[in-house]
Order: sequence, then C-alpha cells, then structure tokens
Amino acid sequence: QIQLAASGGGSVQAGGSLRLSCAASGATSSTKCMGWFRQVPGKERQAIAAIVPGGDSTSYADAVKGRFTISQDNAKNTLYLQMDSLKPEDTAMYYCAAVVPPPPVVCFDVVFGTPDLYEYVNWGQGTQVTVSS
Repeated sequence: QIQLAASGGGSVQAGGSLRLSCAASGATSSTKCMGWFRQVPGKERQAIAAIVPGGDSTSYADAVKGRFTISQDNAKNTLYLQMDSLKPEDTAMYYCAAVVPPPPVVCFDVVFGTPDLYEYVNWGQGTQVTVSS
C-alpha cells in the first residue's frame, strides 16, 4: 500500500501561483509513475500532469501545459505541482496519485486514460484550490 498526503491548496487571485505538495510513504518503490488530478463537483476526475520517478519523463493535459510544472524530490518522497498563471477555471479539488500498473500496461496511459484504469491508482486525499477573478 502507498499512502499519499497532499497539501498546499488555498485561495488565490487569477494570475497568481500556488505549489501543491504530496508526501508519499509505504510501498513507494512499486510506483511506476505519479500524477496530479483535479475534480469539480458534478464532473469526472481529470488528469492534469504525470511524471516518471527520476523526473526525466513528464506529460501534461493541454489545459495546463505551459502554466503548471510537475516535479519530484526522490530523497524526500515528495511530489510537487507548481501552478502559475492560475485561472478561475483551475478551481477544483486536486488529488495526487501513485500508479502501479501491471505490465504491459503503460503508466501514462493509466493517468490520461479512462476511469476503468483507475484500479491501478493509489489516491491521496484532496486539497482545494480556489482561483478568484
């Protein structure tokens, strides 16, 4: 089991920045990639960024590309999401996730795929981000 604890959410004006953190513990060595998702009430959870441990490979949803940066501190077992140029439409509950897919399932395909693949996802609790105009 992998335990994830997200923090860093808050309220900010449009154009501002926030940095989310996610501390991982437990069976972290089994993780193939990690990601950030967000969800607004009444809508499906949406993947926004993913990273492979070691940080060499990342992927972003089009809605956040160029504004958000995912990174990882392996020594601290901590995942980050730097969010710049925030917009009101970024308002959501943000979740971090550790993905452990069985081969040959590709990790980023789980993150950006359909919800039926979320059986391979370990979720942290959410942290609320609110962006006002």
